[in-house]
Amino acid sequence: MFKIGQLAKLAGVTPDTIRYYEKQQMMDHEVRTEGGFRLYSDNDLQRLKFIRYGRQLGFSLEAIRELLSIRVDPEHHTCQESKNIVQNRLSEVNAMIAELQHMQRSLKRLNDACCGTAHSSVYCSILEALEQGAVADLPD
Repeated sequence: MFKIGQLAKLAGVTPDTIRYYEKQQMMDHEVRTEGGFRLYSDNDLQRLKFIRYGRQLGFSLEAIRELLSIRVDPEHHTCQESKNIVQNRLSEVNAMIAELQHMQRSLKRLNDACCGTAHSSVYCSILEALEQGAVADLPD
């Protein structure tokens, strides 16, 4: 059994993070010492690592809650449910990548449009383009 500080250290989180997950009903503490300290099991550590990895992958707390529900009661769920959750997250990530690639192309065009010399910035093509909101309209 682990106290909250030990559990936090083993999982690479803070005790406040564990308390937060408890408030979100993603973890609980069924056992306490005589002094009232929470005690956690190896299963709690595994659950916390599950949550932490899900957060690293960018899953929402709701999605992680659903995945935990599937994990805890596998007899009443299908792999398709888990897959749907992962596919939704993958779609979100793909959209973010597309947005970042668009941003990258726009920044490259801005960068390439500027001569970069030490002359006055009165006629700076970067500032002009930003002012006009025409980043996407710059020539490739």
